[in-house]
Amino acid sequence: ALTVRFITRRFIGDYDPTLEMIYRHMAVIDGEMVHFEILDTAGQEEDSLQIEEKIKWGDGFAVVYSVTDRCSFDEVMRLCFLINHIHSSPKRSSGSEQPPVVIVANKKDLEFDRMVSTEDGENLSKALKLPFYEIS
Repeated sequence: ALTVRFITRRFIGDYDPTLEMIYRHMAVIDGEMVHFEILDTAGQEEDSLQIEEKIKWGDGFAVVYSVTDRCSFDEVMRLCFLINHIHSSPKRSSGSEQPPVVIVANKKDLEFDRMVSTEDGENLSKALKLPFYEIS
């Protein structure tokens, strides 16, 4: 839903959160035209080889969890570790620095269903030294 909203600038209620999709989009960022290819993994359960291939594919990552789903929050540290490990591997030919990673807590408007506190997200982001945003 975040990806669709980024591309269309509106919330789409008929979004199927279980479909993995690649979205292509162009936007002006800081006065420069940027071409995005966004892989929305839809949080599907996958084996580690599939996850590694997707991480190798990416140049930047938004690791998103739902504040109403403790299990999705518990996956954040593992995914951030994999991103760091895979992109710092000697096998990567680019030898470039780590890709940008941001932690995003979604559904902050669902206060009555909340299972992960803002403080939990902030503490994790501090421990991982990554930016943190809580959004709806």
